Amino acid sequence: MQAFDYDSAFSRNIGWVTESEQARLRNARVAVAGLGGVGGIHLLTLARLGIGRFSIADFDVFDIVNFNRQAGATISTLERPKVDVLAEMARDINPEIELRCFPNGVQRETLDAFLEDVDVYVDGLDFFAFEARRATFAACRRKGIPAVTAAPLGMGTALLVFGAEGMSFEDYFGFEGCDEMEMSIRFLVGLSPAMLQRGYVADMSRVNLAERRGPSSIAACQLCAGVTAVETLKLLLGRGGVKTAPWASQFDAYRMRYVHTWRPGGHRNPLQRLMRFLVRRQLAQR
Repeated sequence: MQAFDYDSAFSRNIGWVTESEQARLRNARVAVAGLGGVGGIHLLTLARLGIGRFSIADFDVFDIVNFNRQAGATISTLERPKVDVLAEMARDINPEIELRCFPNGVQRETLDAFLEDVDVYVDGLDFFAFEARRATFAACRRKGIPAVTAAPLGMGTALLVFGAEGMSFEDYFGFEGCDEMEMSIRFLVGLSPAMLQRGYVADMSRVNLAERRGPSSIAACQLCAGVTAVETLKLLLGRGGVKTAPWASQFDAYRMRYVHTWRPGGHRNPLQRLMRFLVRRQLAQR
């Protein structure tokens, strides 16, 4: 049996990164909260980049409804904790990987430990995990940790990066004082100001924000992982070229369109307000 060797395992990364940069990735730590649709694929993609240290959090177990999109969801992993399954999969890629596992998910009392020594935070939380997401992004802000979120919308991905400076998560989305439905609308519109995914929903009855459900796709999750991995690599290596909020971007593979948006003022921006109004009206007409 061939023995594991880090330099050999990730030698094909060299060329896109230098040997010294690969060594920096080996010693970097990335935190991933949520190991479901996007989070699990984030972890495995980043592990294949050769990133050597992770903090991972998830409280859930695998269910058969996860099969259409989640990297760790198989017959053999049904009802097993996601954090355990993904830890095993990451160690199968890199047996030397260092993992700090948080099987109770993101909790306010463990946030400091979860983010300890972290270089970049990658958001894999469920769309509706608003309180956990707000607390995590606020903690990243306090600690000066850049945070990357990529949403699987339609058959594409929408990307936002929040830096240690510039616009904060709260200023961009404006969740303060909102109920869950309004937060859902603000999150959806904030993630994808261009709303490229709106035109090809085949069955709108499957979209119900009040019941916390909507369609999902493995294609979108994989696109999210690729985009997130590149932004994370640039942040870890100080490559530059990362645009932070209020800049956002969305690529829709179904429509083969890419849009880069700038929304100064965040949730207060007139275009954002108009889009929220249109989404509310569309939901009310169903």
